Amino acid sequence: MNKQASVETPPLSHARDLTRPGFYVKLVLMALVNAFGLYGIFASWAQEQWGILGFLVVTLIIADYVYFSKRAIPAKYLFPGLVFLAVYQLYVMGMTGWVAFTNYGDGHNDTKKAAITQILATSEVEGDVSYPLTVVERDGELGFAVVQDGQPLFGTADEPLAPLDGATVDGDKVTAVDGATVLQLNDIVQRQDAVLQLRVPMSDEPEDGSLRTRNGSTATQSLPALHYDEAADTLTNTEGVVYKADDKVGNYVAENGDVLKPGWRVGVGLDNFKYLFTDSRVSGYFLGSLGWTFAFAILSVLTTFALGLVLAVIFNDPRVKGRVVYRALFILPYAFPGFLAALVWKGMLNRQFGFINQTLLGGAEIGWLTDGNLAKLSILMVNLWLGFPYMFLICTGALQAIPAELTEAGIMDGAGPIKRFFNVTLPMLMVSVAPLLIASFAFNFNNFSLIYMLTGGGPNYPGAPFTVGETDILISMVYAISFESQKQYGLASALSILIFVVVGIISWLGFRQTRKLEEIM
Repeated sequence: MNKQASVETPPLSHARDLTRPGFYVKLVLMALVNAFGLYGIFASWAQEQWGILGFLVVTLIIADYVYFSKRAIPAKYLFPGLVFLAVYQLYVMGMTGWVAFTNYGDGHNDTKKAAITQILATSEVEGDVSYPLTVVERDGELGFAVVQDGQPLFGTADEPLAPLDGATVDGDKVTAVDGATVLQLNDIVQRQDAVLQLRVPMSDEPEDGSLRTRNGSTATQSLPALHYDEAADTLTNTEGVVYKADDKVGNYVAENGDVLKPGWRVGVGLDNFKYLFTDSRVSGYFLGSLGWTFAFAILSVLTTFALGLVLAVIFNDPRVKGRVVYRALFILPYAFPGFLAALVWKGMLNRQFGFINQTLLGGAEIGWLTDGNLAKLSILMVNLWLGFPYMFLICTGALQAIPAELTEAGIMDGAGPIKRFFNVTLPMLMVSVAPLLIASFAFNFNNFSLIYMLTGGGPNYPGAPFTVGETDILISMVYAISFESQKQYGLASALSILIFVVVGIISWLGFRQTRKLEEIM
């Protein structure tokens, strides 16, 4: 009987699961997860993104096992967090590390095949062959319809010319297309820019050229001015100049030094890191930004901690009346979003119309944000305003956690207030506060929002190879390299890795000292 009961238990348990509403909710949710996952798998397959495809397949298999198995109960709670960790942390870190060792950026943002196609397309010259043109809009996309050897053809910017079914042809021109709209002259005039910029490939082969139009009524076949020799991997122009592929820099280069653009992504090893330290056009700006980043982070921590500690000590004294009200007032700067406060301060520090110059200084025109040194001072003062409430809060809590017996013992030993503070209160305080000071240093080392909102990194250095200013810290320099002027993602990623290494080393050293302090105490 016991054996029979043990054999019948799983089916009964499974039957009970089928009667629970939660099972059907889980079934619906997992069906949605699998549907989105399969969509991502097919999309990755179509785009040949094999890494993403493999990740999705493995993730779906594990998810189905975890949420339909009774043996993986802990994993049901851990799995979502691990997936988000892999996507938003590990993948980002891995991609940043990979990009740092490439030339990825403007002019080198695609594969070699795509670069060749783009070079041939941008080097096209107008040929002698022309066709009566019909501009057609189908599924919200513009395209060209022409008649070639009696056969109606249609193509778009992304799809080369192909036979067109359901077309009405009058002589040598398409006049109507089933399921599409033929643009009339007024429509073409209204959308003139889009029509004139449209380029429709003649075929899948770049050397066959493309169709372009100057007036919307006639299309001319444009042919590449360069010839690509696949066997030799060279491009030759009409004048006989040969451009050879240089896989070290990712460009086609002629013997006279001329370079064809765009190029393609290639690995460059440590070149991005060397560029920051050895190139005379960059190293000065980089080292200056590095020094200011350290100064900004260290001074921000010291000033905010000093002011927060002084106020915490003062308002921790029971003799001060109204301490609750004062503490609430001191927290107010911390309650406002930092980027909004930075914008308010930017207005107050305006040279011509700011409250500080016009009201407090009687109409003076001091360039708080336009002079390099004053801009750095302004950043430190604004960050002091934003940061001291946090230090005030943690110091207040740490002071209240110090046992009163220690202070009483100091009084019994005859120690005065100053001696008790430095020999008893401060060491005990640092045990609790030191890790938070390290975290504050790491935060200020990457305090992008304050720099960006207050000064934008300016005033900018004239003649720099990329947009960089006197108040740029490393993280804002990364932003400038990535998204302002010429985009150099490889260089920006290399700089991001350096920031990670610096913050990691400083944090490691700081926590080592914290552990030593705890051992002493």
